[in-house]
Amino acid sequence: MALALALSASALNASAEPIRVFAAASLKDGLDAAAAVWDTSHPDANVVTVYAASSALAKQIAEGAPADVFFSADLAWMDDLADRKLIREKTRAGILGNRLVIVAAPGTDVSMDFSKPVDLMGALGDGKLALANVKSVPAGRYARAALESLKLWDSVQDRIVETENVRAALAFVARGEVPLGIVYASDAHVQTSVRVAGILPADSHPAVIYPAAVTAESKHPHAQAFVNFLRTDEAQIIFQRFGFQTLQD
Repeated sequence: MALALALSASALNASAEPIRVFAAASLKDGLDAAAAVWDTSHPDANVVTVYAASSALAKQIAEGAPADVFFSADLAWMDDLADRKLIREKTRAGILGNRLVIVAAPGTDVSMDFSKPVDLMGALGDGKLALANVKSVPAGRYARAALESLKLWDSVQDRIVETENVRAALAFVARGEVPLGIVYASDAHVQTSVRVAGILPADSHPAVIYPAAVTAESKHPHAQAFVNFLRTDEAQIIFQRFGFQTLQD
């Protein structure tokens, strides 16, 4: 009986621990709203979020950071952790989609139709283009792929300001420090001081897919349930309100 009581107490303590979710910076507003709904019905397993570039979060998990769920802005960083056996592959699921847009600083009237040739250098004037880091951050890698596909990369690569994550690139534009930036549609949706000047063609870059998975080291009894919740209609509707796409869109 003493052993049974001890085990019950241990299970109770485990379930009372928060679910630690390491999530891409671009997910912040939508995930905060979805997590609040989850918390209402799961007071014994509230969500604690850590936001940063997917690349930074994947590296932290690889170094032993205590995460229960990894929610990435692209497939590549999830693949990286899968190759290292740091996620539970059977828990992995595609959750959301997104689009890339070019945003303009307050007070500007730039507009671009990417279905035909655009004068990006002319639109920049003497300014620079803000992008998330093009080597490691998903939004930056998508942006570079789009610019290369549109034959614009060579002309603007010396005029780029790279940031640690996509929200930092958005902030540069919102503050008027640069005239233009490339971010996700969901970022532009929550930052009302910027204006969408154009939508990058979906076929100019790899599809933007946000996967989530339980980490290999997680012992949280509700981590899988939270990943499942992210795929429910209830959660998907919340994310759509913040400018994300479902994977069926």
